[in-house]
Amino acid sequence: MRLMGLRAAKQDLSGAVKTAQREGIVITNHGRPSAVILGVEGYDLEDVVRMASREFWTMIQDRRKEEGRGHSSNAVRKLLGLKNKLRRTRK
Repeated sequence: MRLMGLRAAKQDLSGAVKTAQREGIVITNHGRPSAVILGVEGYDLEDVVRMASREFWTMIQDRRKEEGRGHSSNAVRKLLGLKNKLRRTRK
């Protein structure tokens, strides 16, 4: 990560954004970290919003804690009233 003062970032914001596509930038204010600029070129807007969402990551953590409470694909098929997937036999 590269460090950049707030004044320099304000003077050349477009340059900072361009640089952030290659490496993250920590914006400092009076020598203290104040913000981070991360390049997100190539990502969909929806993905960017999720990446920045605390609620989304909290939900992911909660789901991971519940691991082991999932259902097998056959159990889901049974719940939905679908036939179990046929297994192929080798000849």
